[in-house]
Amino acid sequence: MKTKFLILGSGSIGRRHMRNLRGLGAAQLAAFDPDPTRLQPMIDELGATPYSDYARALDEFRPDAVFVCSPPAFHISQAAQAIQHNAHVFIEKPLSDTLDGIDDLIALAHEKNRVAQVGYMFRFHPGLQKIKALLDGNAIGKPLYARLEYAQYLPDWRPWQDYRQSYTARAELGGGIILDSSHEIDTACWLLGKVSGVTCAAAKVSSLEVNVEDCATLNLAFVDGARADVHVDFVQRGYTRTCKIAGEAGTLAWDYTTPGVQHYDAESKAWRMIETPSADMYVAETQHFLECIANNRQPLVTPEQARDVLKVALAAKRSASNLTGLADL
Repeated sequence: MKTKFLILGSGSIGRRHMRNLRGLGAAQLAAFDPDPTRLQPMIDELGATPYSDYARALDEFRPDAVFVCSPPAFHISQAAQAIQHNAHVFIEKPLSDTLDGIDDLIALAHEKNRVAQVGYMFRFHPGLQKIKALLDGNAIGKPLYARLEYAQYLPDWRPWQDYRQSYTARAELGGGIILDSSHEIDTACWLLGKVSGVTCAAAKVSSLEVNVEDCATLNLAFVDGARADVHVDFVQRGYTRTCKIAGEAGTLAWDYTTPGVQHYDAESKAWRMIETPSADMYVAETQHFLECIANNRQPLVTPEQARDVLKVALAAKRSASNLTGLADL
């Protein structure tokens, strides 16, 4: 593979993308990080050309594609710089922590004819892809209600790292569980369509040393009339990630920790397990990005779609901040 890749950010997701690119045959890899201690593993373990200055990396390395894996607060400016240097961009989720500059970035990508993909990798999970196909095939009739949940104790996310230094724990870097777990919002939008309104209860409920909300429950209203409850937190011990959708003619259920999809058919009054293949969704989304570059086509997850997800997340944060407290009973 002759394509030259530059990875911005040497945290866990940056390293994962670089490992996957190596596995897919990429030979020319560079990494940018202002922290030399974070940058060193990219050199030692993955043989990347290191840069501590982003502008210099763009000018000297001249990447064909840039993976933006820095904290969300830097995504838009760094992606715009990459596109200005005629690079395609893969931007990790969330697209940003604010809507500022997103429309300009989208316009720039179209003007330069550059592929811009956002890293909502659960769209590449075989189980959720099966649910999407079943919904599109009217397997449960009109969707009425969905329940999505993600929870895992923050110090267990990346046990090799001090959780207090992660962007997830820091508001100034675009952290908080609502933005960091916007995967669930994206999945809900992908499966059920456009959101018309949101209410949210969110707060810091744990003793973790963070300055962001660590627990949130969103209620989403969709244009087509469906509703969804989305619960996310980084206080629960153990890992859970689930999605259940109730329709007029049945129910679909998915659990990340178990294979397959459960389908309840109202006519037969029985559940059946639908097997799904195993796949690495991180590799799949990278392969998709490379195919879009090679074939000059739009990716499955565009900045426009990620902007809509961000609008929902920011509206949820506003809704939560407007709550003055619990009502007395």
